[in-house]
Amino acid sequence: MVTSLIVRRSKPELVAPSRPTPHDTKLLSDLDDLRNHYEYTPILAFFRSAAGANTNSNMPAVIRKALGEALVYFYPMAGRLRELPPSSCRKLKLAVDCTAEGVLFVAAEADLTLADLGDPLLPPFPGSGELVCDDVGDSCIVVVDKPLVFMQVTEFKCGGFSIGMQWNHCMADGFGSNQFLKAIADLARGEPRPLLLPVWERHLLMARAPPSVAAAFPTFKPLIDASYSSTDDVMLTTPLHNMVTRHFIFGRREIAALRRHLSRRHRCTDLQLLAAALWRCRTAALPYLPHRRVRVYIPMNTRGRHVHLPDGYYGNALAYSIADASAGDLCGGELGDAVDLVSEARLRVTEEYVRSTVDLMAASTRAMVFDGVYVVSDLTRLFTGEDMDFGQGREWVVSGMAHPMLASFLVRCRINNDGEDAVAASMVLPPAVMDRFAEELHGLLLITGEHHDINVGRNNITARTSSRM
Repeated sequence: MVTSLIVRRSKPELVAPSRPTPHDTKLLSDLDDLRNHYEYTPILAFFRSAAGANTNSNMPAVIRKALGEALVYFYPMAGRLRELPPSSCRKLKLAVDCTAEGVLFVAAEADLTLADLGDPLLPPFPGSGELVCDDVGDSCIVVVDKPLVFMQVTEFKCGGFSIGMQWNHCMADGFGSNQFLKAIADLARGEPRPLLLPVWERHLLMARAPPSVAAAFPTFKPLIDASYSSTDDVMLTTPLHNMVTRHFIFGRREIAALRRHLSRRHRCTDLQLLAAALWRCRTAALPYLPHRRVRVYIPMNTRGRHVHLPDGYYGNALAYSIADASAGDLCGGELGDAVDLVSEARLRVTEEYVRSTVDLMAASTRAMVFDGVYVVSDLTRLFTGEDMDFGQGREWVVSGMAHPMLASFLVRCRINNDGEDAVAASMVLPPAVMDRFAEELHGLLLITGEHHDINVGRNNITARTSSRM
C-alpha cells in the first residue's frame, strides 16, 4: 500500500469553449434541481500506457484542448447556476446562465507509477485526495456562481494518467456526466465532433399541470415527511470523518456463492442480488430495533425505458426504486426474501411512477432525509473502457468514487492477471459496525466444502480497507 503520493499541480485555470457559443438562460428540470442534487459528485478514472505506446504525448494538454472543444457542444456546462425567485405556486427554481466562463482545470504530475498504487489497482485508491481538484469548496450546499465542473488530469511516471472530475449534480446524473467525459475522449482521440451530441430538452421532465403525486407519494413519504424522521440512526448522527471506508470485491465465485442461497423461483440480476445482500448484511450490522422500518433506495436510469427522452439527453433522468421492510423481517428471513423485495420494488417503477415522482419533487421544498435508508448506486456501466477511449495509446484501467460517501457505489474492476471482471462495492460505516457487516457478509459467502477467506488470497472479498476520510 502506498503511504505517500506527491502530486505537483499547475495553477488552476478556467477552460472556456474553444469557439463562440450562445449566451442564454436555460431552466433546469424538476428532477435536476432536487435539493439533494445540490452537491458535486467526484469520480476518479485511471488509464495506463499500452504496450508499445508513445508516451511522449502530454495527456493533460491533449485533454485540456479536447475539453475546450467539448464545451462548444455542452456549452451550458461552461456557465453558472443561479436561483430564480419562486412564483406564487412554485418553489425557488434553478437555471443556468450560459456565460461561457468555463470549467476549472488543473494539470498535474505524480511522482509514482500506476503500479505503485497497487496491482491490480482497486478502490479505494491511495492518494485519491491528491488526484482530484480540491477547489470545489462547500460541495454539498453552495452550487450557484461556481464552475459546474472541476477537472484534474494527472500524469504518472509510467505514462499512465488519471482524470479526477467533480461535476455539479444539478446539471447531470452519472449517465450525463459519463456522456460529457466520453465526448472529451472522442475529441481527444481525433473525432471531428462527439459521437453522441448532447440534447438539453429539460422541459421533458417538468411537473405536469395539473400534477398527480398519487403513484409516488406512498413510497417517498417517509423520505420527505419530517414526522417520519428520528434521531436514532447512527448513520445520520455519526460524522463522516468518524467512519471508515471499505470496498468488497465480488467476482464470479462470490456471485455464485450468493446465488446458491436462492431457490429456482428467484430470477434476478446481479445488481438486485448484490443490493439485497448488502442491504441485509448492513441492516443486521446496525443497531436497529426489530420493528424499525428500513429501506434500500436504488437509482435507475429511465432513458429508453419509462420516459421518452432523446438520445443525448444528459440531465438527471433517474427513477428511484425503493424497497421497504422491518429490520427484524429483513434480517430474520432468507436472502431470497430480500431479493424478492428488491425485485418487486423495481417492478413498481412505471412511466406513471416516474411522472408522479417528478410532480412530487417539483412540490417538495426540502431535501429528502435518508433515515434508515440505504442507497445503492450502480456505476458498473459508466466510466469504463467502452466509453473512455482517449487514444494516444492509453487504456482504461478502473474507475470509482474519489471520496467516501454514505451511499454504496458499485464499479467494475479487474482482480487478477487474467483480467477477470468483478464488481467493487463501497461501504462506509462506523468502525464497530463495519466489523459486524464484514462478518455478516462472510457468513453469506460460506459454502459447504469451500472456504472464502476474507483476509488473504484470491477469495479476499475485502481486497483493500481504507480509513481515509
